[in-house]
Amino acid sequence: MVPLVSTPVPQCGHEVLAAVLQVRDDAVHVLAWQRAMAPAAGAWALPGGDLGPDEHLNASIRRQLAQKVDVRELSHLEQLDSRGRPERVPGRRVVATSYLGLIPADADPRLPDDTTWHRITDLPTMAFDHGLIVRAAAGRLSRKLTYTNLGFALAPPQFTMSELARIYRAALGHDVDVTNLQRILLRRAQITPTGATARPGPGGGRPAAIYRFTAYELAVTDPFAVLSPPRT
Repeated sequence: MVPLVSTPVPQCGHEVLAAVLQVRDDAVHVLAWQRAMAPAAGAWALPGGDLGPDEHLNASIRRQLAQKVDVRELSHLEQLDSRGRPERVPGRRVVATSYLGLIPADADPRLPDDTTWHRITDLPTMAFDHGLIVRAAAGRLSRKLTYTNLGFALAPPQFTMSELARIYRAALGHDVDVTNLQRILLRRAQITPTGATARPGPGGGRPAAIYRFTAYELAVTDPFAVLSPPRT
């Protein structure tokens, strides 16, 4: 009889990471901090860290984010994906559970000195596979904007349609017609007029109506609809 040989079980870490996105200056930005120590010293990393032995995933990422940004500024947080390539972090096996976080455009959270916002179209050198996570988060956001009310998490509490269209253009990555966006979102009951109007600009003209989102929890409003790029 062949004796059984026990195979050592390799130790495996588990971390949680968040791609926190915000539309700033008409472009989507991601929050990142600069690593000071190896591995990947000098590279930029997403906020997060090791999962505690007694922590749930959601509780852990909120704890980790609290060290980088006031979590009260987060308008939406959802699990994005999991990554487990053995070589994703040099030196040890680390599985990552990543999250998509959103902050409304009018928020300006206080950040630590090692943390700042980066345009997702012009990322610096990112640590490990964090750049891939950012791209996955941006893709998730743009897709969900087409069939859910997730715009509530990007917009300020009240807005004109021109302001909202700029946010959608940034997040979707293509031009968005203001009138068409207004028609679609009203038909889906995503937005509601407040009855107020914005102050006229220097050129005068008809004051723009001010809107708000109808609900501030994620909901599918049209599972078959797509806010597609304009045809050329």
